[in-house]
Amino acid sequence: MTTLTAPPPATTGRPLALLRLIAYSSIGLAMFFLPITIGSKTTIFFDHAASWLVTQQRPLSIALVLALMVWGAASPFIKGTWRTSTTHTVFSVLKVLGVVLALMYLLKLGPAALHEKDMLPFLFDKLALTVGLIVPLGAVALAFLVGFGLLELVGVLMQPVMRPIWRTPGHSAIDAVASFVGSYSVGLLITNRVYLEGKYTAREAAIIATGFSTVSAAFMVIVAKTLNLMPAWNFYFWSTFVIAFAVTAITAWIPPISRMDNSGGVSDALPAGRNRWQAAYDAGLRQARSAPALWRVLRDNLRDGLAMASAVVPTILAVGLIGLLLARYTPVFDLLGLLLVPFVWIAGLAEPVATSKALASGLAEMFLPALMLKDADAVVRYVAAVVSVSSVLFFSGSIPCVLATRIPLSLRQMVLIWFVRTVLSLLMAAGIGHIALAQGWIA
Repeated sequence: MTTLTAPPPATTGRPLALLRLIAYSSIGLAMFFLPITIGSKTTIFFDHAASWLVTQQRPLSIALVLALMVWGAASPFIKGTWRTSTTHTVFSVLKVLGVVLALMYLLKLGPAALHEKDMLPFLFDKLALTVGLIVPLGAVALAFLVGFGLLELVGVLMQPVMRPIWRTPGHSAIDAVASFVGSYSVGLLITNRVYLEGKYTAREAAIIATGFSTVSAAFMVIVAKTLNLMPAWNFYFWSTFVIAFAVTAITAWIPPISRMDNSGGVSDALPAGRNRWQAAYDAGLRQARSAPALWRVLRDNLRDGLAMASAVVPTILAVGLIGLLLARYTPVFDLLGLLLVPFVWIAGLAEPVATSKALASGLAEMFLPALMLKDADAVVRYVAAVVSVSSVLFFSGSIPCVLATRIPLSLRQMVLIWFVRTVLSLLMAAGIGHIALAQGWIA
């Protein structure tokens, strides 16, 4: 492991380093965690920027995202990476399929069933366009959050909390919260960057990627609206936050994550003669002073964001559509739902078979349980809303994003983690949901 035994920063350049640490980190915190209300929408800065591009500059947005998709589909064949493994081959083909589906949607070609509002229009307008713009914009904002010392400073301070509970280093606290309240795609961008820098082990990166990188708080609003939970928004948001983090605290200690490689990473040891506050200040200042010029960091982050967006967006369309078609026209999720029936029954939820099928469909697309259970009773609706977020992994978004990173998680491992998270989330959510109904917090 890399140890934190470097001496405190020298006084030369100290005021400038402190200014960089405070100024740039403040900008990053504001961009990621300060909700801004514009019109009737309250969300973080770059989400507003992406929404403005999608709604006010739609032709430009479509052109940019389509260009990214074409680049992402062509890249594996140009670089020859498509033949490195079966998984790479399959997803390389899926990226090409994603481009074809985007053209079919935009040109109004193909079967009418594909053009129903919850098929290609939903996948392209609500997911592909949004992710294609948010990832590069978020990557630029990410430069301020993790490039100039805040990650290192918070990492030292949070070590006593993060390590014993979630088995991750202290600096993962920023990653975890940014992943939860921001976008899973941006969260995975942070995780991948920190992992490649050697500040996460493979196991630590997997814990963050599968435990915190869920849909954004803004998308949670859509789920809550669909399930008629907006009157209880604060209860829903904070209880989901607690449940998701509690589930991650369990999955981090059990297979398959517990068996992953944990070599490398950052040591917990404090430098000799420095207390935790002093060591945190030293680490933040040292990174702020050694960081490249802002324009270089912005350039590198934008390049990484464009690369991830180009890999993820075409896959979202292809995998998402396959999942939606399977959910609608095949018994795949009925069979998968049978595995959940005993847990739904133990949780005391109404209509266990139908509820189980709906929750299982979340593996294809996290929004499907909300659509299928929007008319269910209050507790089932609350459980669906929580599980949609807390299960984290789904084929139309987060799973392709993880596969686009260097984090060594296989498809089989992610499906297993999804199942464990879904079971734990529905049991916790059901218990809280029954209490909430009795107390009149949900109706």
